[in-house]
Amino acid sequence: MDDNRTAIYDAFEVKLRQELIKLCTEFEMMNGKLLHSDDIDAKWDEFGRDYMIDAVHEFNSYPEVSLAWAAFLGMGVARHWDEDWRKHSSDTYASYYGRRGFDDMDEHILRDVLGYALDSKNASDISSMLSRCATLVLTLIRREGFESQSIEAYYVLIRSVKVMYQIGASVELYRLGYSFQPL
Repeated sequence: MDDNRTAIYDAFEVKLRQELIKLCTEFEMMNGKLLHSDDIDAKWDEFGRDYMIDAVHEFNSYPEVSLAWAAFLGMGVARHWDEDWRKHSSDTYASYYGRRGFDDMDEHILRDVLGYALDSKNASDISSMLSRCATLVLTLIRREGFESQSIEAYYVLIRSVKVMYQIGASVELYRLGYSFQPL
């Protein structure tokens, strides 16, 4: 990939991350800063390829799902990181699947990992916010004019799901009481 294309994707990723942080802060699920951990980030490096296989397969029919589920995955990994990373650091990507595999990953993570009843206010608020995030991502992709089903669109999708994973992890870390502390 040439440097010019990489710069375009980098700029899109930065803009996307900023817009999502702003939206999540408006929902009071972040405080304007992206929280992260090297351990959680490393899990995306491990899970990203398998996640992309699922996301690409679903994207044409369910683009919001392909994007939002990455944030649910980030939330699940962040919760496990907080609870007992020694126990969960070797969890596989498939362990975050629901009973129907990728199709109900969101419900599995909300109910079985985060511990919320699916009809609870917390589950509803999280789902609503992540749906809005996914819609914002799609809007930004369309606004940038990346041609559908092109190699450029694929690279933008890779960047987008990674950012959604990071957003999900940050939302969960914020919900758990973590905050950004400059060194």
